[in-house]
Amino acid sequence: MKPVEDIKITRNMKISDLIAAFSKTGGFTAKKIADGVDILLDMIKDKNCLRFLSFPACICSTGTRGVIVELLKRRYFDIVITTTGTLDHDLARLWRNYFHGTFMADDIELHKKGINRLGNVFIPNESYGLILEEKLQPFLEELYEEKTSWSTKELIWAMGEKLVDKEENREESIIYWSWKNRIPMYIPGIMDGAVGSQLWLYYQEHRKFNIDLLKDEQELADSVFSADKSGALMVGGGISKHHTIWWNQFKDGLDYAIYITTAVEYDGSLSGAQTREAVSWGKMKEKANHITIEGDATVLLPLMIPAVVDKLLEK
Repeated sequence: MKPVEDIKITRNMKISDLIAAFSKTGGFTAKKIADGVDILLDMIKDKNCLRFLSFPACICSTGTRGVIVELLKRRYFDIVITTTGTLDHDLARLWRNYFHGTFMADDIELHKKGINRLGNVFIPNESYGLILEEKLQPFLEELYEEKTSWSTKELIWAMGEKLVDKEENREESIIYWSWKNRIPMYIPGIMDGAVGSQLWLYYQEHRKFNIDLLKDEQELADSVFSADKSGALMVGGGISKHHTIWWNQFKDGLDYAIYITTAVEYDGSLSGAQTREAVSWGKMKEKANHITIEGDATVLLPLMIPAVVDKLLEK
């Protein structure tokens, strides 16, 4: 048994030092954060490990988008699985600003003013649907001239090359780094968002236009079946989390897993299911190194990832 130690706050304390202190405090979520960082480090250092990153769109409407960018920029992950809203917010924020808001705003008044509220983030119509339609319809016309069928990975890489790379602020984009570093990004629920609606809108006049989801799934299968080991950092729940663990059951489960969630498990939801539940399904190995960390990803990721980067850069 190890004694509980107090955190010693010092001047110019690095985040990695704070996380190291968390490991000694015995403090509830703090201890889990420290353990999660250790598992992440082991997973990234394991050269035989196929590393998955899954996350929902909502965090990309906030500055936490920059943490995701850093993970792809540094090539810490091999495959990304996310939702359509990630494309929505990543593209929209290249061209327009989102704004600080409040959870307590009058939503009726916001609607009258053409402002959409995502938690405490305000998104004017001109910063979202309108600008996406303006930019995406000509882009889709360009793609259609090249070929009529695209997987979501191909679509995203084409966005990076033909759309995002033209922007001065391109290095702020998740899509850009997916394309630049050739990191496959898959969106199994591609129609559920503004970009999906633009695909549907284009399809109205171009009936041969097609999104080939089965090509994505074949690539995922090939990657998983050929992997010696696999690991995942899964932020939030829903389809991005489930798609990650679903495919990994076909290689006897994940070897490493870090799950960050605000959902509860008592209602039987996939989003609230702890990592240990995945063991029963074979989606995680019985001896996997895994942890579930409860908390807001907009707080936890900016704490954990700088600590990971700092440790990996140590000589």
